[in-house]
Amino acid sequence: MSQPLLFDNYPVNDKIKREKYKIDPQLETSWKALLKEEFTKPYFAEIKKFLLHAKSKGDQILPPSRMIFNAYNKTPFNKVKAIIIGQDPYHHPGQAHGLCFSVPKEIKAPPSLVNIFKEIKQDLGIPIPNHGNLEKWADQGVLLLNSILTVKAKTPASHKDIGWEDFTNATIRKLSEEKNGLIFLLWGRFAQDKSSLIDSSRHHILTAPHPSPFSAHNGFFGCNHFSITNKLLEKNGKPPINWQIT
Repeated sequence: MSQPLLFDNYPVNDKIKREKYKIDPQLETSWKALLKEEFTKPYFAEIKKFLLHAKSKGDQILPPSRMIFNAYNKTPFNKVKAIIIGQDPYHHPGQAHGLCFSVPKEIKAPPSLVNIFKEIKQDLGIPIPNHGNLEKWADQGVLLLNSILTVKAKTPASHKDIGWEDFTNATIRKLSEEKNGLIFLLWGRFAQDKSSLIDSSRHHILTAPHPSPFSAHNGFFGCNHFSITNKLLEKNGKPPINWQIT
């Protein structure tokens, strides 16, 4: 197959306009080349089938189709310096835009993101911003990767085990194999389970509890991951991340 499978070529009911189901996951060139084999594997066809069937039932899928691969498109493979791993997208309409923990500027920052900003303030003295859009991090080489790339609106973890984990695990493995000196920020057990995909002799793995209000006080606050990341980057001769988003 000369190009990745697209989510708009699976047969749907003739009574339904095909345009309603069009999901065209165009990836940034370097990622498309690196992950091209994944698009031809059976699990990826199953993702496509699942999403189209879900839409045929009237499910609202988040984020919008054009933003499903936003993390990849905002942070090309060649620019990746650090990786933050989330679980699945925010499930309330308007929140998810394809970057883990991030929300569009007009959307109120969720509690976990507020706690991230609190930790940055105590770590680096950066004031808490008035919005939660983390695109400035992505533009600087922070891959904001959810393990699961879609979710049914108002139904958290609803797209768990449909195949996305295979795709994002492949992403993490490729990063580990093809690059050196990356910093992986793994917050919470779910993200920390991904450590088995990372060669710790070549990369830095920083772990802490999840920034959720239920666990942030158990060690996320005070982890200093943002200053540590910058020190590691500078040690490796790379520009530090400006964590201030305003």
